[in-house]
Amino acid sequence: MPVLTHQSIQSFLDYLKYEKRYSVHTLISYQNDLLGFIDFLEIYFGGVLLPDIIHSHVRSWLARLKEKELTSKSINRKISTLKSFFKYHLRTGSIEASPMTRVISPKNSKRLPVFVKEEDTRKLVESLHSSTENWKSLNAKMLIVIFYATGMRLSELINLKEKQVDFSNSQIKVLGKGNKERIIPISEELGKSIRNYQELKKKEFEKTDDILLVTEKGKKLYPKYAYLLVRQVLSGASTLDKKSPHILRHSFATHLMNNGADLMAVKELLGHSSLASTQVYTHNSIEKLKEVYRKAHPKA
Repeated sequence: MPVLTHQSIQSFLDYLKYEKRYSVHTLISYQNDLLGFIDFLEIYFGGVLLPDIIHSHVRSWLARLKEKELTSKSINRKISTLKSFFKYHLRTGSIEASPMTRVISPKNSKRLPVFVKEEDTRKLVESLHSSTENWKSLNAKMLIVIFYATGMRLSELINLKEKQVDFSNSQIKVLGKGNKERIIPISEELGKSIRNYQELKKKEFEKTDDILLVTEKGKKLYPKYAYLLVRQVLSGASTLDKKSPHILRHSFATHLMNNGADLMAVKELLGHSSLASTQVYTHNSIEKLKEVYRKAHPKA
């Protein structure tokens, strides 16, 4: 009789890795969620056979997570992990029914995206262009400028290769989640900045494996390096509590919406699979319209 063990988790993770081609970051998230569930079953139920897990076991775990004040978003992610896990074992014949059919996901509280104001963003970019450049400050400038000009995710930018930049057509081909490609147009100014960076890189380093942005040692940027550089720049230019690269992605989308961009176009530029993910940015554009109305209408 199959037991919920590390082996049953590993076979599922192997499936996600080799057949679904999920990223390392996603695999780690799935693994952590499942190990947390195993630990809970061991502590509170003395371990449970895989086919004997029922909805009440899952609900008890979710209630425990709620007691620990996890957000609805985090709990829903764990529910999604369990759904995928049991669906996989249902297909392989390890179980006859999924306990997730009677588990209801809590509603996510909608948090509005935090973004940098347009005027503040303009000043920030101007200050970066005028700053004295060593390699680290040059990287800071490139990160800020590309994030804001394209709305890329952190993983997409640090993995961006030189060949993905098409200067003749002023566009960048981005490889997003699930290896889904999308095209993002770039300005002539950004294209010029990228060309200048490439020229400096050729002079500075012998070989960089076609990766666009590199560290002072000529190696591919790693997430923490990029995150800390962006955070450092935003800390000196913004009063926002959050200062991550994702704030620039939010700013990119919000500023597009505030200036009349089509919602479907913004969805494609961001690489969202669902329109619901993009619609959160319409709230900020509506708030801007309300502000304009209050200031301009005589009866407001």
